[in-house]
Amino acid sequence: MTEPRRAAAEAAPDAAEPTTATPAAPADTGAAALEALSREAAELKDRLLRTLAEMENLRRRTERDIAESRVYSIASFARDILGVADNMARALQTLRADSKEQGDTGIKALLDGVELTERELAKVLEKHGVRKFEPREREKFDPNLHQAMYEVADPALPAGTVAQVVQAGYMIGDRMLRPALVAVAKGGPKAAPAADPIANDNAGAEAEGPPSS
Repeated sequence: MTEPRRAAAEAAPDAAEPTTATPAAPADTGAAALEALSREAAELKDRLLRTLAEMENLRRRTERDIAESRVYSIASFARDILGVADNMARALQTLRADSKEQGDTGIKALLDGVELTERELAKVLEKHGVRKFEPREREKFDPNLHQAMYEVADPALPAGTVAQVVQAGYMIGDRMLRPALVAVAKGGPKAAPAADPIANDNAGAEAEGPPSS
């Protein structure tokens, strides 16, 4: 074999050997895919938690709306029934006056029947969440509970307090169904500011203001 052929044969194995570059591309691709999957799983988990929270809020709102509907759905009907209660109260006043003046047993029996009916009506209203309240004399006037009809000049009463009750008020649940109609005193000393303007035994909750009639 000649010298040039020997040199070519010795160089051939070196030319056939593979390159020494490290195959890092497949490993990098797998890590990137794993990271992408982790991010996607975190996003899906976050969406799931948000959806669950929204569903829980929706459930609570629905329960609250149903509860309020049960209490306040009869507000319009109850407001109409109050007219019947007012007529009974006026009838009782008249019958009591006639009973005292005449002493008639028939009038007394009728008075007893009307009083019994009035008590039954009050029980039915209370059963459905409608509560009657009457302000006390000298009670500080509260626009959330009372509606002023006129003023009474009475130096014996503090100004801005209830002088007379014209008509009782009613609450339904914790809302105002009808404010009490009152006369307000003027001319006397100013009433001391109350620590809690609606903290009385006539109403036990914050009123939302008188509804439109």
